[in-house]
Amino acid sequence: MEQDNRPYMPWQLADDFMTEAFVRLGLPREDARLCSDVLLESDRRGIESHGCNRFKPIYVDRIKKGILNPVTKIDILKETPTTAVLDANDGMGMVASKKAMDMCIEKARQYGMGMVAVRNSSHYGIAGYWATMATKENMIGITGTNARPSIAPTFGVENMLGTNPLTFGMPTDEPFPFVLDCATSIIQNGKIEYYERIGQDVPAGMVIGRDGSEMTDSAQILKDIRSQKAALAPLGGLGTLFAGYKGYGYATVVEILSAALQSGIFLKDLEGKDENGNIRPYHLGHFFIAIDTEAFMGADAFKKTCGDILRGLRASEKAPGQSRIYTAGEKEYETWLYRKDRGVPVTEAVQKEFIQIRDELGLTQFHFPFED
Repeated sequence: MEQDNRPYMPWQLADDFMTEAFVRLGLPREDARLCSDVLLESDRRGIESHGCNRFKPIYVDRIKKGILNPVTKIDILKETPTTAVLDANDGMGMVASKKAMDMCIEKARQYGMGMVAVRNSSHYGIAGYWATMATKENMIGITGTNARPSIAPTFGVENMLGTNPLTFGMPTDEPFPFVLDCATSIIQNGKIEYYERIGQDVPAGMVIGRDGSEMTDSAQILKDIRSQKAALAPLGGLGTLFAGYKGYGYATVVEILSAALQSGIFLKDLEGKDENGNIRPYHLGHFFIAIDTEAFMGADAFKKTCGDILRGLRASEKAPGQSRIYTAGEKEYETWLYRKDRGVPVTEAVQKEFIQIRDELGLTQFHFPFED
């Protein structure tokens, strides 16, 4: 594990602070604790594009602007023994997602499988959090969400699709599950935000301008994506040389499942602006699936076979100069082992945001180690 020169903040302190801040902003305490945990889980796994650095811009600021409801009212619009459609009423996406995956797991426990779609929701944090809820119950977890348009279709330059993650979690007989949690774009907005925070350019070939040029300036990309002057390439990159049409296709699959199952909005309507250009809630859609492995050949058999497959992959012949082959979820597990006793590393930008939020909300009981 690489050394990190950023200051570390104790996990409990970070959790308590964000929870109290959420409560001050109007969230019920149980919801606040959940939302904080979802953010911190990203940092535990080393997925910092969705961790503490998103606390202020994605959640705090949107609540203040009135486009994100701190109290999440969830309505069940339709339900069958194995399916359901929920309306989150523009509340906290994490709260609605917890309800949805809990329902999936309960339905799968009774009938072998469960699927729930959510409408009128908001950013639901790291997708792997919801898939892992299922793996903890010896189930396969699948989830996806649409998002504000960022990806250009293959041979296009206009941002039409969200980064639309398609995420799978599988229980194994190892200390950690197999979790494939990645966007269907070659890079996601959160990663560009992270690059901008640390003053680093985006690698060429990941972002395209309206004139067809490849863009690398992180700060300029963020501005141009918001104004629809730039778009992300789908997984595989621009054009068809490296099969960018595959990422484009998978992003479209997620868009359809996220919107069509709950009759929600899609593509350009997810910009978060009304016809007059005023900001409004994003009305995102999500879907969740839980599959009980016990309903097939049994959980133990599934986990052993899954583990054998992963061990076989890691033991295969390595490329010259490479010392190790990883499987999905392994690096995240090792990041947690490295960080669990150290805490969450916080960038200078996040430090400033935490201090600002603390002072604005009057949370004077909190003192951060990076202030010493």
